[in-house]
Amino acid sequence: MIGWMHDILELLFPRSCVMCGQRLTRTEEHVCISCLRSLPRTHYAMEAGNPLERDFWGRTDVRHAAAFFFYYKDNAACRILHELKYNHCPQIGVYMGKVMAGEMVPSGFFKDIDLLVPVPLAGVKKRKRGYNQCDKLAAGISAVTSIPVSTGVLVRRVANPTQTRKRRMERWENVQGIFSVTNATFLSGKHILLIDDVVTTGATLISCVEALSVVPNLSVSVLTLAVARE
Repeated sequence: MIGWMHDILELLFPRSCVMCGQRLTRTEEHVCISCLRSLPRTHYAMEAGNPLERDFWGRTDVRHAAAFFFYYKDNAACRILHELKYNHCPQIGVYMGKVMAGEMVPSGFFKDIDLLVPVPLAGVKKRKRGYNQCDKLAAGISAVTSIPVSTGVLVRRVANPTQTRKRRMERWENVQGIFSVTNATFLSGKHILLIDDVVTTGATLISCVEALSVVPNLSVSVLTLAVARE
């Protein structure tokens, strides 16, 4: 009966891949297998001193950094981020978090991580969107790794304008001092993993790490769904 009802729903409301638009099979979610395989993966989780980690060198103290796939302008993979952020589809965030974590677990990237901390979203944006996309990615990662998520230890105290379409220097100026820590004692001595959707200049993540610098003996690593590259 459940299978029969599922088939009827699929006939009336067919689901399609957010990347190619082709109809999804019963076992596929959001992205078809073909498009999932074609994602331009970075494989940074398996590379110590990878290009994303080097982006932070000399700028802030990050133990490890990785991104799941490369974000190129007008690439079909961009549609995943667009669906997550602008088309009210939080479920794709959870799904991609699971996919990302599932592929990265064998690399040992999550070893010794005590806590997943999503990059906070400004309150006005969260109310408008209905969710923080980074929370959804973290939920998916947690489902695979069993690492707990904390959404309250790092907060955004300034609702800064969007980073979209800002030049490099403007991005840095836009995120200075906008985050703060609510419970330094709880974080003390932990190794946390900051979760973000996409990293371009790294300004937002560096601002987060700077805010977290007040916590004694804290180690910070970074994981994003995508990294922007020319």
